[in-house]
Parts: sequence; C-alpha cells; structure tokens
Amino acid sequence: MTLPDAPVGIFDSGVGGLSVLRHIQAQLPHEHLLYLADTGFAPYGDKPEPVVVERVLAIGDFLLAQGAKALVVACNTATVAAVRELRTAHPGLPIVGVEPGLKPAASLSRTGKVGVLATERTLNGAKFLQLRDQIHLDSGAEFLLQPCVGLADQIEFGELDSTATGAMLQRFIHPLLAQGADTLVLGCTHYPLVRASIERLLNDAGRSDVMLVDTGDAVARQLARLLAAGGLLRAAHASPALLSGYTSASATALGAAFRSLLGIEPPVHEVTIAAPNGWSNGRQI
Repeated sequence: MTLPDAPVGIFDSGVGGLSVLRHIQAQLPHEHLLYLADTGFAPYGDKPEPVVVERVLAIGDFLLAQGAKALVVACNTATVAAVRELRTAHPGLPIVGVEPGLKPAASLSRTGKVGVLATERTLNGAKFLQLRDQIHLDSGAEFLLQPCVGLADQIEFGELDSTATGAMLQRFIHPLLAQGADTLVLGCTHYPLVRASIERLLNDAGRSDVMLVDTGDAVARQLARLLAAGGLLRAAHASPALLSGYTSASATALGAAFRSLLGIEPPVHEVTIAAPNGWSNGRQI
C-alpha cells in the first residue's frame, strides 16, 4: 500500500476501544482500520507501569508490522502509562492517546463540579493529576474523582445491562450527584459502552440534566488533524474502507463484541504478542 492507503492501527486492553473506533469510522469513513484487543493481557490497571509500557511498545511494533501509518492508543490506562514512550520510540509517527475530557467538562459544567469516572491507575497517574490541577487553575472547576473498580471488567465480559453492572453504576455515580456534580466524564474507553445504562440511572434519579463527556469524538478529530497535516488522509473516492480485528485472546469473543456493540462483522484474527518478561496471559509467573 502507498502510505495514504495504509491503515490506522487502534488498540485497547479489550473491547473498550470500540467506543473510539466508532467515532473514527464516523469521522474518517474512508480510512482502512486495524483494531487490536489485548484481552489476553487484560486488565492493564493491575500491572506495574513498566510492564504496561513494554506491552504497549510490543503492540505498537505489531501494528506497524501490519503496515499501520498511525496509531491510536484507545485506552486511558495505556495512554497514561506509555504514550510518551511510544512517541519516543516512533518519532514522526502520528500517535493519538486518550485522556479524560476534563477541559470540555469544565466548560460544560454550570455548577463547577465535575465527576470523573475512571480506573484507579488513570486517576493516580501523574499526567492526569497535572491535567486536573492545570484545568482547575484555569477554570476553577472542582473535579470529584471516582475510581470505578471492576466496571471495565464487567463491560469486557459483555455485562452491559446486568443487575450487577447497574449496582456498580449506582455505587459510583450517586455519591457524585450527592456532591453536586452536574457533569460526568466517562474517563475510560469502556464506559461509553454503558452510556444507555448511565442515562437511565440519571433519569431515574431525576438528574437527566447531567451532561456526559465521552472523549472518543475528540480523539477522532485529533487523528484527522494529524493525518491531514502529514498528507496521510486516504482519498474519499478510493475503494471501500476495510476493517480487520486482532485479539490476543478469543477471535470468537471479539467477533461477538463487534456484532453486539457496533453491528458489524469484520474478519478477526487471533495473534500472539510477546509478553513482557515474567508475565504470561496477564499473570505474573
């Protein structure tokens, strides 16, 4: 493939990044895409940061070997831990990470109180805390941080509308509402996949006025800017765009996620990504 015809590589620790893929397909419908779900090594949040960094670099190398012209780190934990190292390893390559949408949330909030739903790793990361402090200084917004232990796992298991997932959402969101939050940041790419459940919870609580911020749209816009700046946009009149899926676990499971979450059936391949030393299938050995 010539460079503009090359695909964009997108990856996450599992199916959460499909929420970002959805925005990319909507904004860049002519681009070929590769999506890798690293489910065999998930979750990233309970692993030492150096292990996550090494894993992200290995996935980047894999996607580049498939011909990727740009990379999207569609995972908040991986972005916090490793996007800097990924950019250092591939200078000049368009690389887009995701981060909780604190700035747009601060702009949307009427009360100045913003709830942030994210993993513990994201909320404890130095990059996130620096961003929070800077936006607080700029806007005066107060960010109420809520670690959502286990929620990404529930979504990964396909429990989008189960009683257990609903109970989790109540436990995480109700305290934020009680503290006056009028805007909620969905600070993990998995969380937009349960947006309907969150909206139902807010409606039942009489808080349908609460705004939800999903950063997938901003990621897609940044990718479009970088591709345009590098002369890498695929021509609109070219042949139809292709999507291929890869997973470090079950192709059947990822195929089912594509069908249930996005209503599409791309080819899916099981692949082996060399694990960091001392780790196998996400567990220390």
